[in-house]
Amino acid sequence: MDSLEKVTAEVRVCPLCRLSQSRTNAVPGEGPAAARLFFVGEAPGVEEDRQGRPFVGRAGQLLNQALATAGLRREEVFITNVVKCRPPGNRPPLRDEADACQPYLERQLALIQPGIICLLGNTAIERFLGEAKPGIRGKLMVAGGRRLFPTIHPAAAIYNPGLEKVLGIHLTRLRDELERLGR
Repeated sequence: MDSLEKVTAEVRVCPLCRLSQSRTNAVPGEGPAAARLFFVGEAPGVEEDRQGRPFVGRAGQLLNQALATAGLRREEVFITNVVKCRPPGNRPPLRDEADACQPYLERQLALIQPGIICLLGNTAIERFLGEAKPGIRGKLMVAGGRRLFPTIHPAAAIYNPGLEKVLGIHLTRLRDELERLGR
C-alpha cells in the first residue's frame, strides 16, 4: 500500500536522474496527508538542498509571509516542487529531470487528493498546463480534472519587490476559492 512516508523514503534515495548525483539532500515535500491545498514550486534551492525541506530559504520566507497575509497556515498545506533535487546553479529543471520526478508528484497528489493545486511559477504551470499563457495567474481553473491555481513563484518577488503584494493578493483569492469549495 502506498503512503506519503513511502514516497518520501523513495525520493530521499532516488537515482533516476543526474540531479541525484550533486544533491546534498533530496526534498520530497512536506505537509499533512489531509491538506486541502497543495503547492508545487520549481525545484529546491541551496537552503532547501542543505535542509532537505521545501521553501525554507528566501523564497520560502516570502511564501510564508504571503500565506499569513492570506490567512492560510503553512502547517495546513502540502508543499513540494516539480523536481525533488536541486539543479546546478539553480537553473530551471530540464524536461527529462521533471519527467523522472513526475511519478513521485503524481503519487503525492493521489494520496493527498487536495481541493486545489497552487502552481508557483512557470515551471509548475508548464508542467500542469503545457504553457504559461498570459492572464492565467491568480485565477482558479480546471484542467485534467484538477482545480489549478497558477500564480507567481515567490522567488520572483526577491528580484521584483512589487510582486510580493501580487502574491499576497493571489493567495487571498486562493483562500477564498478554497472556502467556496467547502469540504
